[in-house]
Amino acid sequence: MRKQHLLLVAGLFMSLLLATSSSAGYKKIAQTGFQFLSVNSDGRAAALSGAVTALELKSSSLFFNPAGMANMPGFFDLSASDNQFIADIHHNTLSLALRPFNGQYGVIGFSMQYVNYGELQGTIVSNANPSGFEKTDILKPSARAFGLGYAKALSDRFAVGGQVKYVSQDLTWSYVPVSAEVNADTGKVNNKLSPLAFDFGTQFKTGVKSLMFGMTIRNFSEEIKYAREGFQLPLILTMGVSMDLMDVLPKTSMKQSLMLTIDASHDRSHTSKSAEHLMVGLDYRLMDVLSIRGGYATGEDLNAFSFGIGVSRFGVSFDYSYTPFDFFNPVQRMTARISM
Repeated sequence: MRKQHLLLVAGLFMSLLLATSSSAGYKKIAQTGFQFLSVNSDGRAAALSGAVTALELKSSSLFFNPAGMANMPGFFDLSASDNQFIADIHHNTLSLALRPFNGQYGVIGFSMQYVNYGELQGTIVSNANPSGFEKTDILKPSARAFGLGYAKALSDRFAVGGQVKYVSQDLTWSYVPVSAEVNADTGKVNNKLSPLAFDFGTQFKTGVKSLMFGMTIRNFSEEIKYAREGFQLPLILTMGVSMDLMDVLPKTSMKQSLMLTIDASHDRSHTSKSAEHLMVGLDYRLMDVLSIRGGYATGEDLNAFSFGIGVSRFGVSFDYSYTPFDFFNPVQRMTARISM
Protein backbone atom coordinates (compact mmCIF):
# COMPACT_ATOMS: atom_id res chain seq x y z
CA MET A 1 0.00 0.00 0.00
CA ARG A 2 2.83 2.41 0.87
CA LYS A 3 4.43 1.73 -2.51
CA GLN A 4 1.17 2.68 -4.25
CA HIS A 5 1.02 5.92 -2.29
CA LEU A 6 4.56 6.81 -3.28
CA LEU A 7 3.72 6.10 -6.91
CA LEU A 8 0.71 8.41 -6.67
CA VAL A 9 2.86 11.17 -5.18
CA ALA A 10 5.49 10.67 -7.87
CA GLY A 11 2.82 10.71 -10.59
CA LEU A 12 1.32 13.98 -9.37
CA PHE A 13 4.78 15.50 -8.96
CA MET A 14 5.62 14.64 -12.56
CA SER A 15 2.29 16.08 -13.70
CA LEU A 16 3.09 19.32 -11.90
CA LEU A 17 6.51 19.48 -13.54
CA LEU A 18 5.06 18.86 -16.99
CA ALA A 19 2.27 21.39 -16.49
CA THR A 20 4.74 23.94 -15.19
CA SER A 21 7.01 23.38 -18.17
CA SER A 22 4.18 23.77 -20.64
CA SER A 23 2.92 26.86 -18.82
CA ALA A 24 6.36 28.42 -18.93
CA GLY A 25 6.26 28.19 -22.71
CA TYR A 26 2.67 29.37 -22.94
CA LYS A 27 2.52 32.66 -24.83
CA LYS A 28 -0.43 34.13 -22.93
CA ILE A 29 1.34 34.64 -19.62
CA ALA A 30 -0.50 37.16 -17.39
CA GLN A 31 -3.55 37.03 -19.70
CA THR A 32 -5.92 34.95 -17.61
CA GLY A 33 -9.47 35.83 -16.62
CA PHE A 34 -11.78 35.18 -13.66
CA GLN A 35 -9.11 36.55 -11.31
CA PHE A 36 -11.44 36.30 -8.32
CA LEU A 37 -10.61 32.58 -8.22
CA SER A 38 -7.06 33.40 -7.12
CA VAL A 39 -8.13 35.89 -4.42
CA ASN A 40 -7.60 34.64 -0.87
CA SER A 41 -10.44 35.50 1.51
CA ASP A 42 -9.72 33.16 4.45
CA GLY A 43 -8.53 35.06 7.51
CA ARG A 44 -5.99 32.48 8.65
CA ALA A 45 -4.62 31.69 5.19
CA ALA A 46 -4.29 35.38 4.25
CA ALA A 47 -2.33 36.10 7.44
CA LEU A 48 0.13 33.37 6.37
CA SER A 49 0.47 34.97 2.89
CA GLY A 50 -1.44 32.01 1.41
CA ALA A 51 1.22 29.44 2.33
CA VAL A 52 -1.26 26.76 3.41
CA THR A 53 -0.88 23.95 0.84
CA ALA A 54 0.57 21.64 3.51
CA LEU A 55 -1.89 22.61 6.25
CA GLU A 56 -5.16 20.91 7.23
CA LEU A 57 -7.78 23.68 7.13
CA LYS A 58 -10.96 21.58 7.33
CA SER A 59 -13.62 22.93 4.94
CA SER A 60 -11.50 25.98 4.03
CA SER A 61 -9.08 23.58 2.35
CA LEU A 62 -11.46 23.60 -0.63
CA PHE A 63 -10.06 27.03 -1.54
CA PHE A 64 -6.41 25.92 -1.36
CA ASN A 65 -5.82 22.15 -1.29
CA PRO A 66 -8.87 19.85 -1.11
CA ALA A 67 -6.75 17.08 0.43
CA GLY A 68 -6.47 19.23 3.56
CA MET A 69 -9.95 18.28 4.76
CA ALA A 70 -9.35 14.50 4.57
CA ASN A 71 -8.33 14.19 8.25
CA MET A 72 -10.91 16.61 9.57
CA PRO A 73 -11.97 15.69 13.12
CA GLY A 74 -15.62 15.70 14.07
CA PHE A 75 -18.66 15.38 11.84
CA PHE A 76 -18.93 18.79 10.21
CA ASP A 77 -17.17 22.11 9.72
CA LEU A 78 -18.71 25.37 8.48
CA SER A 79 -16.78 28.54 7.68
CA ALA A 80 -17.75 31.95 6.30
CA SER A 81 -15.37 34.72 5.22
CA ASP A 82 -15.70 38.38 4.33
CA ASN A 83 -12.94 40.06 2.33
CA GLN A 84 -12.99 43.87 2.06
CA PHE A 85 -10.78 43.95 -1.02
CA ILE A 86 -9.30 46.90 -2.92
CA ALA A 87 -11.43 49.34 -4.97
CA ASP A 88 -14.53 48.66 -2.83
CA ILE A 89 -14.71 45.06 -4.08
CA HIS A 90 -16.30 42.59 -1.66
CA HIS A 91 -15.33 38.94 -1.90
CA ASN A 92 -17.29 36.48 0.25
CA THR A 93 -16.78 32.74 0.65
CA LEU A 94 -18.64 29.92 2.36
CA SER A 95 -17.53 26.33 2.85
CA LEU A 96 -19.03 23.24 4.45
CA ALA A 97 -17.42 19.84 5.03
CA LEU A 98 -19.16 16.67 6.23
CA ARG A 99 -17.45 13.53 7.56
CA PRO A 100 -20.13 10.80 7.73
CA PHE A 101 -19.53 7.27 9.01
CA ASN A 102 -16.51 8.47 10.99
CA GLY A 103 -14.65 9.22 7.78
CA GLN A 104 -14.74 5.64 6.51
CA TYR A 105 -15.81 6.81 3.06
CA GLY A 106 -13.94 10.12 3.11
CA VAL A 107 -15.05 13.72 3.52
CA ILE A 108 -17.39 15.60 1.20
CA GLY A 109 -17.34 19.37 0.93
CA PHE A 110 -19.23 22.28 -0.62
CA SER A 111 -17.80 25.71 -1.39
CA MET A 112 -19.18 29.00 -2.63
CA GLN A 113 -17.62 32.30 -3.69
CA TYR A 114 -19.40 35.53 -4.50
CA VAL A 115 -17.88 38.81 -5.68
CA ASN A 116 -19.61 42.19 -5.73
CA TYR A 117 -17.64 44.64 -7.87
CA GLY A 118 -19.92 47.54 -7.06
CA GLU A 119 -21.48 49.92 -9.58
CA LEU A 120 -19.66 51.24 -12.64
CA GLN A 121 -20.67 53.96 -15.08
CA GLY A 122 -20.94 52.52 -18.57
CA THR A 123 -19.66 54.53 -21.54
CA ILE A 124 -19.41 54.18 -25.31
CA VAL A 125 -17.21 55.97 -27.84
CA SER A 126 -19.06 58.84 -29.46
CA ASN A 127 -18.22 61.89 -31.56
CA ALA A 128 -21.46 63.62 -30.59
CA ASN A 129 -19.75 65.69 -27.87
CA PRO A 130 -16.24 67.07 -27.20
CA SER A 131 -15.48 64.44 -24.52
CA GLY A 132 -15.47 61.69 -27.15
CA PHE A 133 -17.84 59.40 -25.24
CA GLU A 134 -21.39 59.08 -23.98
CA LYS A 135 -22.63 57.67 -20.71
CA THR A 136 -24.82 54.58 -20.81
CA ASP A 137 -26.38 52.48 -18.05
CA ILE A 138 -25.00 51.86 -14.58
CA LEU A 139 -23.24 48.48 -14.77
CA LYS A 140 -23.18 45.96 -11.91
CA PRO A 141 -20.65 43.20 -12.72
CA SER A 142 -20.47 40.15 -10.46
CA ALA A 143 -18.90 36.72 -10.19
CA ARG A 144 -19.63 33.48 -8.33
CA ALA A 145 -18.43 29.90 -8.03
CA PHE A 146 -20.00 26.77 -6.57
CA GLY A 147 -17.83 23.76 -5.80
CA LEU A 148 -18.31 20.11 -4.86
CA GLY A 149 -15.24 18.48 -3.32
CA TYR A 150 -14.14 15.16 -1.93
CA ALA A 151 -11.11 14.08 0.12
CA LYS A 152 -9.93 10.75 1.43
CA ALA A 153 -7.09 9.68 3.70
CA LEU A 154 -5.69 6.60 1.96
CA SER A 155 -3.48 5.87 4.97
CA ASP A 156 -2.40 7.56 8.18
CA ARG A 157 0.15 9.54 6.10
CA PHE A 158 -1.25 10.09 2.63
CA ALA A 159 -4.41 11.98 1.61
CA VAL A 160 -5.87 13.03 -1.73
CA GLY A 161 -8.64 15.43 -2.67
CA GLY A 162 -10.37 17.08 -5.60
CA GLN A 163 -13.08 19.58 -6.44
CA VAL A 164 -15.19 20.47 -9.45
CA LYS A 165 -16.42 24.07 -9.63
CA TYR A 166 -19.16 25.73 -11.63
CA VAL A 167 -17.79 29.23 -12.24
CA SER A 168 -19.74 32.20 -13.54
CA GLN A 169 -18.70 35.79 -14.25
CA ASP A 170 -21.07 38.46 -15.53
CA LEU A 171 -19.36 41.59 -16.86
CA THR A 172 -22.73 42.89 -18.12
CA TRP A 173 -22.81 44.16 -21.72
CA SER A 174 -20.59 46.04 -24.15
CA TYR A 175 -20.41 47.11 -27.78
CA VAL A 176 -17.90 45.20 -29.94
CA PRO A 177 -17.17 45.28 -33.69
CA VAL A 178 -19.17 42.70 -35.61
CA SER A 179 -16.12 41.97 -37.83
CA ALA A 180 -12.36 42.53 -37.93
CA GLU A 181 -12.65 45.18 -40.64
CA VAL A 182 -11.64 48.78 -39.97
CA ASN A 183 -14.60 51.01 -39.01
CA ALA A 184 -16.85 47.96 -38.76
CA ASP A 185 -20.29 48.34 -37.22
CA THR A 186 -20.64 47.47 -33.55
CA GLY A 187 -23.15 45.23 -31.85
CA LYS A 188 -24.28 44.91 -28.24
CA VAL A 189 -23.18 41.67 -26.56
CA ASN A 190 -23.72 40.17 -23.13
CA ASN A 191 -20.42 39.33 -21.42
CA LYS A 192 -21.30 36.32 -19.28
CA LEU A 193 -19.42 33.01 -19.15
CA SER A 194 -19.92 29.90 -17.02
CA PRO A 195 -17.11 27.33 -17.43
CA LEU A 196 -16.20 24.36 -15.24
CA ALA A 197 -12.94 24.32 -13.28
CA PHE A 198 -11.13 21.55 -11.43
CA ASP A 199 -8.82 21.39 -8.40
CA PHE A 200 -6.63 18.45 -7.37
CA GLY A 201 -4.32 18.01 -4.39
CA THR A 202 -2.39 15.67 -2.11
CA GLN A 203 -0.82 15.82 1.34
CA PHE A 204 1.87 13.54 2.71
CA LYS A 205 2.95 13.23 6.36
CA THR A 206 6.58 12.17 6.32
CA GLY A 207 6.61 10.62 9.79
CA VAL A 208 9.54 12.89 10.69
CA LYS A 209 8.09 14.89 13.58
CA SER A 210 5.24 17.04 12.16
CA LEU A 211 6.85 17.54 8.74
CA MET A 212 4.24 17.49 5.96
CA PHE A 213 4.31 18.07 2.21
CA GLY A 214 1.45 19.20 0.00
CA MET A 215 0.89 19.62 -3.75
CA THR A 216 -2.04 21.08 -5.63
CA ILE A 217 -3.29 22.18 -9.05
CA ARG A 218 -6.09 24.74 -8.99
CA ASN A 219 -8.44 26.25 -11.59
CA PHE A 220 -7.71 23.81 -14.40
CA SER A 221 -10.12 24.52 -17.27
CA GLU A 222 -10.54 24.77 -21.01
CA GLU A 223 -9.92 28.01 -22.90
CA ILE A 224 -12.88 30.39 -23.07
CA LYS A 225 -13.51 33.82 -24.59
CA TYR A 226 -15.89 36.78 -24.41
CA ALA A 227 -15.56 38.31 -27.87
CA ARG A 228 -12.59 37.15 -29.92
CA GLU A 229 -9.47 36.71 -27.81
CA GLY A 230 -9.43 33.46 -25.83
CA PHE A 231 -8.09 33.09 -22.30
CA GLN A 232 -7.93 30.56 -19.50
CA LEU A 233 -8.68 30.63 -15.81
CA PRO A 234 -5.81 31.49 -13.39
CA LEU A 235 -4.10 28.09 -13.25
CA ILE A 236 -1.99 27.80 -10.08
CA LEU A 237 0.52 25.00 -9.42
CA THR A 238 1.80 24.84 -5.85
CA MET A 239 4.06 22.68 -3.71
CA GLY A 240 4.29 23.34 0.02
CA VAL A 241 5.84 22.16 3.26
CA SER A 242 4.89 22.74 6.90
CA MET A 243 6.33 21.85 10.30
CA ASP A 244 5.83 22.75 13.94
CA LEU A 245 9.17 24.28 14.98
CA MET A 246 8.42 23.40 18.59
CA ASP A 247 9.31 19.83 17.63
CA VAL A 248 12.98 20.84 17.45
CA LEU A 249 13.00 23.50 20.18
CA PRO A 250 13.43 22.83 23.91
CA LYS A 251 10.25 21.57 25.56
CA THR A 252 8.32 23.83 27.94
CA SER A 253 5.45 23.25 30.35
CA MET A 254 3.23 25.61 28.35
CA LYS A 255 1.17 24.15 25.52
CA GLN A 256 2.17 26.00 22.37
CA SER A 257 3.10 25.54 18.73
CA LEU A 258 5.01 27.52 16.10
CA MET A 259 3.98 26.37 12.63
CA LEU A 260 6.25 27.29 9.74
CA THR A 261 4.71 27.02 6.28
CA ILE A 262 6.42 27.53 2.91
CA ASP A 263 4.78 27.36 -0.53
CA ALA A 264 6.41 27.53 -3.95
CA SER A 265 3.89 28.48 -6.60
CA HIS A 266 3.68 28.93 -10.37
CA ASP A 267 0.83 31.30 -11.22
CA ARG A 268 -0.20 31.70 -14.85
CA SER A 269 -1.83 35.05 -14.12
CA HIS A 270 1.53 36.59 -13.17
CA THR A 271 4.06 37.93 -15.64
CA SER A 272 6.93 35.73 -16.83
CA LYS A 273 9.32 37.39 -14.35
CA SER A 274 7.09 36.76 -11.32
CA ALA A 275 5.24 33.60 -12.32
CA GLU A 276 7.22 31.61 -9.75
CA HIS A 277 7.11 32.99 -6.24
CA LEU A 278 7.52 31.90 -2.62
CA MET A 279 5.11 32.41 0.26
CA VAL A 280 6.23 32.01 3.88
CA GLY A 281 4.05 32.02 6.99
CA LEU A 282 4.48 31.68 10.76
CA ASP A 283 1.61 30.75 13.08
CA TYR A 284 2.23 30.87 16.83
CA ARG A 285 -0.55 29.17 18.81
CA LEU A 286 -0.88 29.35 22.59
CA MET A 287 -2.99 26.96 24.67
CA ASP A 288 -5.09 26.06 21.60
CA VAL A 289 -6.85 29.40 22.08
CA LEU A 290 -4.87 32.36 20.74
CA SER A 291 -2.92 32.52 17.48
CA ILE A 292 -0.60 35.26 16.23
CA ARG A 293 0.39 35.08 12.55
CA GLY A 294 2.53 36.72 9.93
CA GLY A 295 3.50 36.08 6.33
CA TYR A 296 5.61 37.27 3.42
CA ALA A 297 5.26 36.63 -0.33
CA THR A 298 7.85 37.27 -3.02
CA GLY A 299 6.86 38.64 -6.42
CA GLU A 300 4.18 40.88 -4.90
CA ASP A 301 4.86 44.59 -5.37
CA LEU A 302 1.88 45.90 -3.43
CA ASN A 303 0.98 43.32 -0.79
CA ALA A 304 4.09 41.38 0.22
CA PHE A 305 3.47 41.35 4.00
CA SER A 306 0.46 40.16 5.95
CA PHE A 307 -0.48 39.86 9.62
CA GLY A 308 -3.30 38.33 11.64
CA ILE A 309 -4.69 36.87 14.83
CA GLY A 310 -7.05 34.03 15.66
CA VAL A 311 -9.16 32.98 18.64
CA SER A 312 -10.65 29.51 19.10
CA ARG A 313 -12.75 28.00 21.87
CA PHE A 314 -15.41 25.28 22.20
CA GLY A 315 -15.51 24.52 18.47
CA VAL A 316 -15.95 28.17 17.47
CA SER A 317 -13.12 30.21 15.99
CA PHE A 318 -12.56 33.66 14.55
CA ASP A 319 -9.63 34.66 12.31
CA TYR A 320 -8.63 38.14 11.20
CA SER A 321 -5.91 39.27 8.78
CA TYR A 322 -4.54 42.66 7.81
CA THR A 323 -2.63 43.20 4.57
CA PRO A 324 -1.10 46.60 3.69
CA PHE A 325 -1.72 47.27 -0.02
CA ASP A 326 0.59 50.16 -0.90
CA PHE A 327 -1.47 53.11 -2.25
CA PHE A 328 -4.76 51.19 -1.88
CA ASN A 329 -6.56 50.88 1.43
CA PRO A 330 -5.37 47.93 3.56
CA VAL A 331 -7.20 44.68 2.86
CA GLN A 332 -8.97 43.17 5.87
CA ARG A 333 -10.31 39.63 5.92
CA MET A 334 -12.46 37.96 8.59
CA THR A 335 -13.44 34.31 8.93
CA ALA A 336 -15.84 32.68 11.38
CA ARG A 337 -15.89 28.90 11.83
CA ILE A 338 -18.03 26.34 13.65
CA SER A 339 -16.77 22.74 14.03
CA MET A 340 -18.46 19.82 15.71
